[in-house]
Amino acid sequence: MPELAITVIGPDRTGIVADVAEALAAVGANLTDSTMTRLRGHFTMTLICTGPPAADAERALVRLGAELLTTVREVEACPDRETGEPYLVSVHGADRLGIVAAVTRVVAAAGGNITDLTTRLTGPLYLLVAEVDLPPGREGELAEQLAVAAAELGVEVTLRHAESELL
Repeated sequence: MPELAITVIGPDRTGIVADVAEALAAVGANLTDSTMTRLRGHFTMTLICTGPPAADAERALVRLGAELLTTVREVEACPDRETGEPYLVSVHGADRLGIVAAVTRVVAAAGGNITDLTTRLTGPLYLLVAEVDLPPGREGELAEQLAVAAAELGVEVTLRHAESELL
């Protein structure tokens, strides 16, 4: 059974999640993993589905309208990576260029795998929240390096252990 990676982007409107889910269900696509959000008035959705050939899913999504940009790609099933300890990294402060790049580079250098990341700009305040799987014993090093990056960026950074059932 093919596994499909699907993206949907377009102007946000009421009912878009239901429309996409119904269109995919109609062609036999089982949504196994998905994430959806609104970004500055744009709806974005990324899904992994199993079931139909890619062409069937593409045809179903095209029928939803030209305002939606959709991509459908067949992908190989990937085994789950070994996970470490779950942590949350949060950053807040004045918006400036390079916050995401600097913080994510520090996490990667410590062996952390970012499993989810959200950013928001509200007026002059920038917020970043990332879920990170970190190899055991690396949290001290990561906390130190995040403090250095925070000082350079002029922001506040917090690293805290996350309860896995909350993620």
